[in-house]
Amino acid sequence: MRAAPTDAGTASRFRFAPILTGTVLTVLLLWLFGKAADVFLLLFLAIILSLYLGAVRDYLERRFRLPSRVAFPVAVLGTLGALIGLLYLLVPPVIAQTQGLVTVLPTYLAEWEAGIGRFVVRFPALQQFWKPEDHKVMEAVYSEVSQQFSGLVPKVVSVVHAAISVFSVGVMSIYLTLYPDLYREWLIALFPPIHRDLVRDVLGDLASQLRSWIVGQLTAMLVLAVLTAIGLYILQVPYWLTFGIFTGAVAIVPFFGTLVSTVLPALFVLAGNGVWGFGAGGHATLVILLGTVIHLLESNIVIPLITANRVHLPPVLTIMSVLIVGKLLGGVGLVVAVPLLVVLMVVVRRILVNRIYEGQGFRRTARDRTLVLRVPAPAGGVLLADGPSPDVIGLAERDLERKRA
Repeated sequence: MRAAPTDAGTASRFRFAPILTGTVLTVLLLWLFGKAADVFLLLFLAIILSLYLGAVRDYLERRFRLPSRVAFPVAVLGTLGALIGLLYLLVPPVIAQTQGLVTVLPTYLAEWEAGIGRFVVRFPALQQFWKPEDHKVMEAVYSEVSQQFSGLVPKVVSVVHAAISVFSVGVMSIYLTLYPDLYREWLIALFPPIHRDLVRDVLGDLASQLRSWIVGQLTAMLVLAVLTAIGLYILQVPYWLTFGIFTGAVAIVPFFGTLVSTVLPALFVLAGNGVWGFGAGGHATLVILLGTVIHLLESNIVIPLITANRVHLPPVLTIMSVLIVGKLLGGVGLVVAVPLLVVLMVVVRRILVNRIYEGQGFRRTARDRTLVLRVPAPAGGVLLADGPSPDVIGLAERDLERKRA
């Protein structure tokens, strides 16, 4: 006759099973994410685009009293029209300036090499690293260009793949904007009922933070492009429109885009004759000062006014996110590094800090924000019910379960 298992052994066996299951599922999910990282990246881009379209639709509904079924097509068509109009106005002069830039680029490269050679002559210790007859800058540029044009078929395939990715992002963003509740509730349903209230609050906070970042980023890119183009035109910098558009485009990568877009125009005036009585060095200094002032205005005045300090990203964390995500995901990772940081900061603040470290726990009644019932009062104030705040979501879920039963 076999002895019945002890309670301790049974409890140990039942505790081991969920731990093993959770470990296996976590490993499988990490493996799947590593294999399909590019697909998840496209999904994240689609979510960001859907938040933008949703923000435009909501603005049209509030401002012009349009119904949702009319506001959304207007938002999509208006966005496409704005992009097409911008390309129609800017592409011809940008192409013309870019062709001129490519034509004179060898001359600029020769001037830069000559300047480096004159600098090395003043410091004999540097001659072992740089010799004027080596033409290292010219060779590096030509080597890079030849590598880019060496494989035509892979380039064509990559262009087709990029077009498919852009189309997929556009289609997914439209569906996410039209039916956000469907996908949100399916995601929330993956969590235990006791955590669904918290997940719903966190998702709402993420949407609000990402919308604020999108508005601030688009505004910053527009302001930087316009002010830089005007400033470079006043300073008589060649190819001012191309550099202005380039400055607005690379603003999506904080700090590093700013550095490149400020230094690059300055390099192209070093081979010139100067401006307003300043030599080539003074002209380059003026260009750098212009870029510095414009970026300071954008980061300290424009962005705070637009986002109202709702999205505060510490500079060190921003730089680290760009470096890490760019290392992991390549060039596209530079575009999504900052919104990924926004998501990470919300999750850390709402889950790790508030729920775990501060001991609020994951019970349904533990809320980050107090539920306030606003009812009419004689003095126009707010009446608060006595006792704990009612769990409206929990009541709705129980009522739905009763109806299904």
